[in-house]
Amino acid sequence: MTAVTDTAAGGLGQRAELGKLHIHDRVVEKIAARAAQEIADAGSASPRVLGRALPGAGRFGIRRADLDAAASASAYKEDSVTRIELSISVRWPASIPDVTAQVRDHVRTRVSDLTGLQVHEVGITVTDLVTGGAAGSRVH
Repeated sequence: MTAVTDTAAGGLGQRAELGKLHIHDRVVEKIAARAAQEIADAGSASPRVLGRALPGAGRFGIRRADLDAAASASAYKEDSVTRIELSISVRWPASIPDVTAQVRDHVRTRVSDLTGLQVHEVGITVTDLVTGGAAGSRVH
């Protein structure tokens, strides 16, 4: 990060190094997960075991997909370019393409606004559909 400074010797226009800002991937992941949660028809992903989704896991006491909980997110940064992977659930009968487009745009905007990072890609996996009577569904 640089800034223009006025120095006695060189006048206006010389650059001085102010320092560097490092934002950890985990911070980006939390911001992305919260941003996805801000979309009304998107919520947390269904639980996974050994990489496989467990629909109906609530019967076994394992948490289930919830529209009030944050999505699962992973972030990969290289310099100021970021790639984000999200796993979400979608409220039934909302349009999956519409909800994922809203999530993608909102996550890209929020992460960029809050961190200054350029979000190059937002990959989304829909792991579950949450029906109207499910626990934790939001009313708007």
